[in-house]
Amino acid sequence: MSKPPLPPEAQELLRKPNPCVMATLRSDGAPVSTPTWYLWEDGRALVNFDEGRVRLKHVRRDPRVTLTVLDGDGWYTHVTLIGRVTDLYDDEDLADIDRLSRHYTGNPYPDRKRARVSAWLEVERWHGWGAMKDSDQAGG
Repeated sequence: MSKPPLPPEAQELLRKPNPCVMATLRSDGAPVSTPTWYLWEDGRALVNFDEGRVRLKHVRRDPRVTLTVLDGDGWYTHVTLIGRVTDLYDDEDLADIDRLSRHYTGNPYPDRKRARVSAWLEVERWHGWGAMKDSDQAGG
């Protein structure tokens, strides 16, 4: 696996509103994966949680996560970000979830009733596959 920074072509893929799966760790150590929205900015990924979701509890207890971003044009190509949540804060006025929603749908987030929590993922390692295969992989 490679260490940051990611090459320009991987960052270009990450800047698009591609499908993404986030993995967190349960209290017993088992991984749990969930589709999610993300936003790539300045070498970090922004994600957002409904205040009542279990994966928020997972991240508060153990900040280690992965995000696997699939190229929307061909899912064989993907980039996985391995790291940890380093910044967790209340999403006042739902500004961050609105940014994410606009990135994916073009519109503000429609559900305004529940509080949200934002998190920034700091990338410690990454790997890519398909067109994004990184050179630090076996056979690379």
